[in-house]
Formats: sequence, C-alpha cells, structure tokens
Amino acid sequence: MPNGRRPSEGAAGSGAGFAPGGKPGGAEEEALTGRQRLLKGVWPPRVTRAQLIVAVLLFGLGLGLAIQVRSTNENSVLRGARQEDLVRILDELDARTQRLQDEKRRLENQRTELENSSDQAEEARKQTLQKEQQLGVLAGTVAAQGPGITITINDSQGSVEADMLLDTVQELRAAGAEAIQIGSRRVVADSYFSDAGGSVEIDGRKVTQPYVVKVIGKPEDLEPALNIPGGVVQSLEKEQATVSVRREKKIVVDALRSGKRPDYARSSSR
Repeated sequence: MPNGRRPSEGAAGSGAGFAPGGKPGGAEEEALTGRQRLLKGVWPPRVTRAQLIVAVLLFGLGLGLAIQVRSTNENSVLRGARQEDLVRILDELDARTQRLQDEKRRLENQRTELENSSDQAEEARKQTLQKEQQLGVLAGTVAAQGPGITITINDSQGSVEADMLLDTVQELRAAGAEAIQIGSRRVVADSYFSDAGGSVEIDGRKVTQPYVVKVIGKPEDLEPALNIPGGVVQSLEKEQATVSVRREKKIVVDALRSGKRPDYARSSSR
C-alpha cells in the first residue's frame, strides 16, 4: 500500500450506513411496505390505563345509543300504525283486562266458597258432636251431670214392688227428667222392671235397698211432681216406706249401658 499504511479497523467497521449482514439500515426500512409498517406500529399493542377507560366509556355510550334506537323504533311502530290497527290493539288490551278481571272475581268467589264451606263443615262437626252427646245421655251410653234431685226410699217392710218404682220413673220423666239412675243401674227408654223374691230387678239386675234414685233435671219441676196429692211420695208412704227428696245443684249420673244395635230398624235418612 502507498506510504506503508493499513486502513484502521475502527474506520472500516464503524460505517454508519451498514447493518449486520452487510446491508444498510435505511435500505431495510425502505424495503417494508406501508401495511407492514402499520402493523409493526400497532402490534404488539401498548394499551395505557387512560385508553382502557376511554374504551369502556365508548362501549357504554354505544350500548345506550343502541337501546335508545330500539325503543324509538318500537314507539315509531305505534306512531306510524293506522287508526284501525290502533283500535284493534286497544280492543285486545281491553279484552285481556276483562279476562283478568273475570279471573280475579272467579278466584275470589272460589276463596269465599272454600272459607264458607270450611266454616260450615266446622259448624256441622260441632253440631254433630253435640247431638252425639245428647243422644248418648238419653241412651245411657255416656255419663251426665247437672242439677236435679236425689230420692232415697227405705222399704223395711219389703212392700215396695217393681211397678211402684216404674211409676216413680214415669212421673219423673213427665216432669222433665233427662237422666235417671237407680242404685247402680241406668234407667233408659227400654229399661224394664221386675220383682224377684222380695226385691226389685232392673234390666235383670237386682238393686239393693235403700233405693237411691238420682235424677238430672230442673229441681223446681221434679220435686213438686213427686209431692202432689196422691202422687209418688204418698203412694210409697202408704206402703210403709219412707221417702226423702233433696234438691242438689250437681247430680252425677255415671252408670252406663252398652250401646245396642237394633236388629231390624234402620235409619231412613239418606
């Protein structure tokens, strides 16, 4: 080489227009198309916090505008409808309202009927129980208590017979007696009295002396009925029996009879 010099390595390797691989950097950038430069500029995305907030706000604004446009379109349908169509729509709305009102009244009536039927059923049940108790007292199948009188008959001579006790029972029933018990025997409609060797039997069972008759009823009616002239008390005293009648506020008739089913009679109610 002239002058005996060699080019310095720094000068050869530091050329500003050369890129690795031997091509100039400006030439590589010029080789990219416009689309490639655009993609290179936006990808990978560099989203900041402010840009994200703006995007969310724009999305909400767009959604609100879409809803408003849809509502406006629906209203514009009615606004642009013909008069006949509007009348038909109103008629349909009126008919639907009427049907709903009818259904409401029907349901209210059904509720009222259910309430009344429930009340009627409860009242019928109460009346049935009361009637059962009343019939049980008359039939002697249930115990009873209430005001009444107690009759004590002492027959030391043994002259009181079954028919005299039966007359006493009949007189008491005529005076309003509701429940009668003689000794340990309940006296009911089908009870029968009989004599058995100086004693009295009721329904085939002997009753011992003194004859204690417990009667439930109005004392003011029962006692005078026994003491009328020629009545029960005088008839028993003629037979040398002593009779005492005592009014009481509470009489308990607890002798019971088993219910008997009739062999032939049946209820005629349906």
